[in-house]
Amino acid sequence: MQKLLVEFGMGTSLRRGDYTQAAVRGVKDALWHNSINLAELFGFEKTDMRILVDVGVQAPEKVDIAEVLKVFPYGQAEVRVQVGGLDIPRPDGDGHPTIMANVALTVGFDMERIND
Repeated sequence: MQKLLVEFGMGTSLRRGDYTQAAVRGVKDALWHNSINLAELFGFEKTDMRILVDVGVQAPEKVDIAEVLKVFPYGQAEVRVQVGGLDIPRPDGDGHPTIMANVALTVGFDMERIND
């Protein structure tokens, strides 16, 4: 895969303590920053896009990768979750912490097809 674009996002779960919700919001934030029509620029279909999604949260095992993948309407996405982001405790110590997920989306194509 030839990497052509990297975009970043941040998502939160303010009250529910939901790592998946924070990850999904981070992916959406990164996607909404991007309006580049890469597929058309290189003569590809949108379904040909290869998308590598890196998510950082404090509890990677609590992210439902299948839910994160549902955000993408096209392309071939792969989600990798690792330790990162922040858990911010409530000032009074009660309830779930605020969860912050950091996301990096890397988009590319199999560029060898251009020369075929």
